[in-house]
Amino acid sequence: MHVLTQVVLVAGGSALGGLLRWGVSAACGRLFGTAFPWGTLLINVSGSVFLGWFSTLLSQRYLAGASKWLRPEDLQLLVAVGFTGAYTTFSTFEFEADKLWRDGHGLLSFTYLASSVVFGLAAVRLGILLARDP
Repeated sequence: MHVLTQVVLVAGGSALGGLLRWGVSAACGRLFGTAFPWGTLLINVSGSVFLGWFSTLLSQRYLAGASKWLRPEDLQLLVAVGFTGAYTTFSTFEFEADKLWRDGHGLLSFTYLASSVVFGLAAVRLGILLARDP
């Protein structure tokens, strides 16, 4: 039964995060135009701030007793994995890079950042090429 609860938490958080991502992106497109991806930039930066804030509060046990029916690990699934994961995966990427940095692995953090961006862009290009007609 606990696994089912976790599935529902991730799915519910994902639905809300995805809807917010769509809304923010659409609003930015209307306000600022679509020549530059302002919506994605705002989403990625705000998601990173939010995940850093939320994860810090959760890890410092500020939120441990915030809910009588959700344990901290369930709250993590709902908010960090579900909501923020659907809102932006960039926030998780940045948070993990920051953790490497805080743990004293500066070179590894930079390597992770650079390789994720370079290989991610290459993967997008590969996907585009694979989808095109021969």
